[in-house]
Amino acid sequence: MLYPIGIQNFEKIRQGGYVYVDKTDLVYHIIKTGGYYFLSRPRRFGKSLLVSTLEAYFQGKKELFRGLAIENREKDWNAYPVLHLDLSGKTYRNENDLEITLDQHLSRWEKDCGIAARYPEPDARFKDVIDAAYEKTGKPVVVLIDEYDKPLLDSAGNEALREAFRNRLQGFYSVMKSQDGKLRFGFLTGVTKLGKLSIFSGLNNLKDISMDHRYADICGISENDLHAYFDGSVQEMADANEMSKEDCYAQLKDYYDGYHFSAQCPDIYNPFSLLSALDQQEFKDYWYETGTPTFVVKALQQGKFNLENLTLDRVPASALGGVNADDSDPVPVLYQSGYLTIQDYNPRTREYTLKYPNQEVERGFMEGLANIYVPSARYNSPFAIRKFISDFEKGDAEGLMKRFEAFFADAGYEIAGDAELYFQNTMYVMSKLMGQYMEVERRTSNGRMDILVQTEKYIYVMELKMDASADEALQQIENKGYAKPFAADSRKLFQIGANFSSATRRIEEWKIA
Repeated sequence: MLYPIGIQNFEKIRQGGYVYVDKTDLVYHIIKTGGYYFLSRPRRFGKSLLVSTLEAYFQGKKELFRGLAIENREKDWNAYPVLHLDLSGKTYRNENDLEITLDQHLSRWEKDCGIAARYPEPDARFKDVIDAAYEKTGKPVVVLIDEYDKPLLDSAGNEALREAFRNRLQGFYSVMKSQDGKLRFGFLTGVTKLGKLSIFSGLNNLKDISMDHRYADICGISENDLHAYFDGSVQEMADANEMSKEDCYAQLKDYYDGYHFSAQCPDIYNPFSLLSALDQQEFKDYWYETGTPTFVVKALQQGKFNLENLTLDRVPASALGGVNADDSDPVPVLYQSGYLTIQDYNPRTREYTLKYPNQEVERGFMEGLANIYVPSARYNSPFAIRKFISDFEKGDAEGLMKRFEAFFADAGYEIAGDAELYFQNTMYVMSKLMGQYMEVERRTSNGRMDILVQTEKYIYVMELKMDASADEALQQIENKGYAKPFAADSRKLFQIGANFSSATRRIEEWKIA
């Protein structure tokens, strides 16, 4: 089987014999029931392929749809002039980057229409192209814009550049409103639905289908898709890994499934990760290897959010529907970019519960957080996670606390925000990373933290207090009875109390009992 990994062109997939998961029934429904649409999905989720499919349809390429669901539904197959603007595939570091990309598309469209550019401004040229295409063909124009928000996301943290991009794109996209009478269809995709961009208010009939349950699996691969199209591939992967097909399905689900884009949504697999795993017949992280977007890192580096609250409930529906690019709350950004997904929905309060979609995302995300919060914990440093783990497993409580003490003394100040939140988030990341190899539990309250670590031979009950003494921390363990459940356990028990100073951002004192 040929897997279209990284191939985003519908015509290439159909002519090249690659497997294509048929979404054309949903494509047909979109085309026939509306004029302007917006769809938000995480990166590597098939947005570009969907846009390419729409392009082929509106170009009247009936032969590419032979054998697909839409073939028996569409009778006319009319061809329309299509303007396809693709802003992906480029990093936008300065104003000229966007100007070049827009000029490349506009020049090609002008050539196709047989006109010359009359104005230097991209929005004026865009309007002229729509006029010319309409007059030349006598048919309304289709506008497809892929990754409409890429320049704005790439400029995260540089507000001057972002404002320049916003102004340029706002004028360019607003042409669609003024040319409404000459447009047949418009479709925009992106990772986020950014506020402060007037296209969403300017096009009054722009329908956002990002959280519409009817189109929940228009991108991505559902459980039914996996069984219908890839059952043989799953068997081959199971054989290669010496496991049953049922176990292979279960492990694929744990690794790559779990996305939900509406309250009533089937589990959706990340197509890039799933196809990569089936192709290589290996369970590993594929999506996260493509890198953490800059705008996600910038949102987290604001340092104003408790990371433990990322998987949380009671998130209002309004928080997931749009993002202000300069908002310090990372939750909407993390949801729309695919790091968090919907777990549950309360229709009475219109509030969501969020979670990590799957193992691949959670594990990769923690590694990304480590680069932000604990950069000194690299694999070859004295503070590598494996060295902390080794201390735990050897029962070297003294060496463990000396390593923690040195770790905080060596830590930089990359993260803004108050010391308490810095401490909480750093220990959250550390314990999550160690929890991949050991049993680690955490509970926090008002600046205090107790950590329970269990290995084959040892148990550690750790109380880490903010601006208090180590004796007070040990007394907390005693008063709360944290160690009592292990009184009859044959493993050696360590009770550790430590004080973290908010003034120095270091562990100032620790004791072991």
